[in-house]
Order: sequence, then structure tokens, then C-alpha cells
Amino acid sequence: MQDVDGGGSSGYTWSYYGLREKADNSNDHKMIFVAPQGIGNGWGNSGGQDLAFVDDMTAQIEENLCVDKSRLFSAGFSYGGGMTYAIACDRADVFRGAAVYAGAVLSGCSNGSKPIPYIGIHGLGDPTCNIGGGRGMRDRFVRNNGCTSQNPPEPNRGSLSHVCTSFNGCQNGYPVRWCAFDGGGHTPAPVDGSSSGFGGGDVTWTKSEVWDFFTQF
Repeated sequence: MQDVDGGGSSGYTWSYYGLREKADNSNDHKMIFVAPQGIGNGWGNSGGQDLAFVDDMTAQIEENLCVDKSRLFSAGFSYGGGMTYAIACDRADVFRGAAVYAGAVLSGCSNGSKPIPYIGIHGLGDPTCNIGGGRGMRDRFVRNNGCTSQNPPEPNRGSLSHVCTSFNGCQNGYPVRWCAFDGGGHTPAPVDGSSSGFGGGDVTWTKSEVWDFFTQF
């Protein structure tokens, strides 16, 4: 929770995966950022408890703040990415979009049949959450959103670069975007030309990708 809000070692520029800084520099400052804390520092969603928590948290925020209920978004890395995937599966009628950084199916997906805008970001050599799992999570929403199935291009091993692809044929208002990168391992903040997964919050390309994806809605 503190790392998401504070931005970890990169500080403010990486707060909320860089989206807070993007919001502060935009013409619309009326954005609410929330960083919940998972039970035991995780999001296992045992018995649906974490989804129930999300429901209660969302209700409390909406009761106490002026919220545009049509523009709720979830973003998460690793275990948080798994939870964001569960939200995309089970709360697609509540949330307007989901961004999964290096996630895996860790929190379930019990009702994943509805469309929702989805962006997935994953490293080719991720040693913690294999990219094959990330591709599978992406493909669920390729199907749900009515997109044309394809094997999008990905960077070559050793290139220390990234490639992002928007799928064709998706339902209007329900895009799917996929970004694969080489280098950095298990990280939400890769930097082209670097194999380090740390300290790139100020220069990583991922914050612009997710900001541009979310703000189109």
C-alpha cells in the first residue's frame, strides 16, 4: 500500500504506477487514487473475500466523495495484477478498465465472460509470473471483447526493448492492448536499454501507456 502510494524508491514520479503525476500534469485534476492493503500483503481472494472488500471499499468511497461511477479503473502489479484480473473478470459491470502489470491468475476468475477494456504488460523473461500466463489472461479479454485473435509481435530476446499492440476488431469502447518487453524481469517499470527492473519509475514507458489507455474513456 505504502509503495503504491509513495512510489517506492522512485518517489512521487512513480506514485500509483506514475498515474498520479500524469493526473497532476493533466487538465483534469479531479481524480481519486486509492491504494488498498491486501490481507497478509497479498490478494488470494479466498472465498471471494477480496472482491467483497473491493465492493465495500468502492461503496464507502462513493458515499463520501463525488465519484463518476462510470470511470472506475483498477491497476495492479504481480499479486495486485492477479487481483486486477479478478476484478476485470468479476466486476466488469462496475469498473471501466483494467491494467495488469506482470500478473498471474492468483486471485481467481469466476465470471470472466463480460467485456472490459484491458491492457496487459509483461516481460519475456519474467521469472516470477511467466509471460505465458499473461498471454492467457490477455486472450480471455480478446475473446470477451470480440477482438480478432492474433499472436501480436513481441521484442527479440536481448533487444532490451518493448512492443505494444492494439488488437483489431474489438467491440467499440472495449479495446485490448498488449505490451511485451525484454529485460527487467518481474517489474512494472521496465526501461528500454536497461536490464534492471528497479529505479525506473521516472523514465519507464509503462506509465504513459496505461495513462493513454485509461484516459481514452
